[in-house]
Amino acid sequence: MSAILQEISEKLQKGKMKEVADLTKKALDEGIAPLTILNEGLMPGMDVIGERFKNNDIFIPEVLIAARAMAAGTDVLRPLLVGEQMEQKGTVVIGTIKDDLHDIGKNLVRMMMESKGLNVIDLGNSVAPAKYIEAAKKHKADIIACSALLTTTMVHIKDVVAAVAADPELAGKVKVMIGGAPVNDAFRESIGADIYTPDASTAAEKAVEVCAAMHA
Repeated sequence: MSAILQEISEKLQKGKMKEVADLTKKALDEGIAPLTILNEGLMPGMDVIGERFKNNDIFIPEVLIAARAMAAGTDVLRPLLVGEQMEQKGTVVIGTIKDDLHDIGKNLVRMMMESKGLNVIDLGNSVAPAKYIEAAKKHKADIIACSALLTTTMVHIKDVVAAVAADPELAGKVKVMIGGAPVNDAFRESIGADIYTPDASTAAEKAVEVCAAMHA
C-alpha cells in the first residue's frame, strides 16, 4: 500500500473527515485510480474499525465518526466511479421492523455494509412487511435485513419471513437476515429466517459472504 493510501486509512480510523476528503483528492491528483483509493485506502480503514468494534475496543460513537469520514472520501470518488462503476457485491434491503422506531443499530449495520461495497437500500424505521417485499423486488435484492430493539416488535419479523416464502419471485432467492438486542439464533430458527448476526460488523461480513455465494 502506498504511503498516501495508508494515511487515508489511518485518518479514517481517527474520524478525520476533512483530512480524508483532502487526501482522497490528493491521491487522485497523484494519478491513483478511484477504485484503488476505495479498495486500498478507505475500505481497509473501515475494516479495522469493524474489527475493533466487534472486539469491543471501540463503541458506536467512534464507529459513526469513522463512517462519516469514509463517506467524505467516497463523496469525492463517487462522480468518478460512475463511469468506472465500482463492483457491486450484492444488494441488501434494510429497515427496522414495523412499530419499532429505533434506528441507531440499523444505521450502523447499513454503514458497515456500504463500507464493504454492498448496495444498501435503507427503508428507515417502522417498516411494514409488505414494504420489504416491494423493495426487494424493485431493487432485485439478495438479502432483506430486519432489526428490532423491542420484544413487542420482533414478532413482526416472522411476517417478513412468511411473506418472502409465499412470494414466487422471492422464495428461495432472497435471504432474510435478522438482528437486534432481543433477537438471537433460537428466535431465527423458530421463525425460519436465514441468518442471525449479533453485531454490525459480523452482519456486514456475513452479508458479503452470502451475496458472494449467491452470485458465484
